Amino acid sequence: MPRPRPLTSTASYRGSDQQLTPRTPHSGSRTSRLEQGFSKIPLSESNGTDYDDDSGALQSAPLLASSSTARFSVHSARARATADSNGKGGEARKPLHHPMQFLYRFVSRLPLAVGIFLSGILLFLIVVSFTRPEALHKYVGAKAPTSSASSSAPIATSALNSKFSPSHSHKPTIPGAHTISYANYTTFPLHPNEYLNECAKLHQGYMSHGDFWDIGPMGGMDVPHDDDIKSAGKVCSSTITYMLDGTVGLSADLALMAQAAALANERNRTFFVDDTYWNRGKWLDHFEELSKGQPGPEPNCLPPPADELVACPRTSRHWVINARTAKFHFGHAFSDHYEDPYGHSLNRLKPIFDYSGHSLKSVIIPNEWNTKLIRLARKELSAFIQEANEQDNSGIVYIATHIRRGDRKSLSYIFPDRKIPLEDYSNAVATTWTRLHPGSASSNPVVYLATDSPTAYEQFSQLYRGRFYSLFDASDPRLRPLASPGEYFQKTFNELDIHERITATRGMIVDLAIVSGLWPAEGADIKPDAVVCAISSSVCRLSAVGLGWVNAFGNLDSTGGIDNTNKRWVDVDQKGIVEPIWEAFELF
Repeated sequence: MPRPRPLTSTASYRGSDQQLTPRTPHSGSRTSRLEQGFSKIPLSESNGTDYDDDSGALQSAPLLASSSTARFSVHSARARATADSNGKGGEARKPLHHPMQFLYRFVSRLPLAVGIFLSGILLFLIVVSFTRPEALHKYVGAKAPTSSASSSAPIATSALNSKFSPSHSHKPTIPGAHTISYANYTTFPLHPNEYLNECAKLHQGYMSHGDFWDIGPMGGMDVPHDDDIKSAGKVCSSTITYMLDGTVGLSADLALMAQAAALANERNRTFFVDDTYWNRGKWLDHFEELSKGQPGPEPNCLPPPADELVACPRTSRHWVINARTAKFHFGHAFSDHYEDPYGHSLNRLKPIFDYSGHSLKSVIIPNEWNTKLIRLARKELSAFIQEANEQDNSGIVYIATHIRRGDRKSLSYIFPDRKIPLEDYSNAVATTWTRLHPGSASSNPVVYLATDSPTAYEQFSQLYRGRFYSLFDASDPRLRPLASPGEYFQKTFNELDIHERITATRGMIVDLAIVSGLWPAEGADIKPDAVVCAISSSVCRLSAVGLGWVNAFGNLDSTGGIDNTNKRWVDVDQKGIVEPIWEAFELF
């Protein structure tokens, strides 16, 4: 059979309106034989004309590629058709560089290029952050964490005065440390709430790890210091200052201050107290100079300039702490560092208990006038006890109890309105006396009652069957005004005039001394046989310190369990159901 005549023009076929479909190579074509692998092609056949393998008819993409792709499109088909019609179908064609095709390829690959570029920058920053963190700030213009996120200028200059005009030029920078700026402030020392805000800025967004006194991975942080003053021998090299801010009660401040004084002694720093914002007068109105009990490593050196006090971090040269910023320092890290790691339960707190005892007995000492008031009150109480016990000859022994009302709520929620009933105090006094003195003829010992509430005093007098003494009963005209003028509310305490606030503070110091046994006079001085109180009050916490470890908790076993037979510190709030049963201070 003769061979069919080949088509004279493929262009007309391609240019028709008939829809193109991918063709499947038939068995007789050269393309089919090439796809079969190593089939040999006869020379005569390879030199001959094979119209099935016309370059214009073969697809430039995989056989079943979509016609919507760039490699198999209407444009490419038309381009091939045009080339064939011009007589160039048998030549090797060059790719068509259409402007839109080039733009499409460029745009499609742009995200990949940008991603590679940004990944390289990120890798570079990661390497620098590990190898040279200080250089990272230089490269990217970042600031080291500072106590003031809104400003980076040096701190304002100050002498010992609290108000002055900012002058930043002469303060030197600190080698190897990041500078903290208080440039936005013009009055120093800062207000306690301002120190709180600065600590909050510094601790925002991350949790620090490591030991209590570790310097952070970014290095030390501090304000600039005027080393010219230090080199002249006028300012202490390193200090810790406790700021009395008037936002918490007296006993709460003293409990925190006792820990700060112990830390200053341990770290070989000079300890100071700042009373700029105290609402109870001046420190010397109530207590002695701290240097008498703890002169520090540089006796008679001066406190640092007020603008060099730093609340956070504690590793700064002149650390200042108050009741509001204590939560940044006396929390978990403090407990991990200073608790006994080998003790259990209450035994773990023995070192912190000893810190409080040392500070309250040797550093925080009432001034001469308040010491005299304490002696007068103890003298009256002693005479009262002798009169009350004349018949049974029990000696000069009393049980102290402290009843806090006002704005203080119980820690336990089992009491109505979170106020501990007075019956609980009265019953605890009786059971404690019976337990400690099983052979006593009476179960109602003499009680020293300390309370901020005249109403509670009246109710206790009607409830308790024994004899009790209080500052409300004092006969000495110097003691009688010290009785609480009303229930203590922190928010309304400032409504009293300064003289009334100072007098009320002196009364609280006298009550604390007699309830706890703190600050005894030289020689034989009466002390409480036991204390009945609520741990929700800071007076109760300090009362355990005044009694001493063994007297307060008895002979603790190895598991830290309290000795319920010999304990003399009795909590009527949580009643020993919460571990640990005692804490040294309260965080606000």
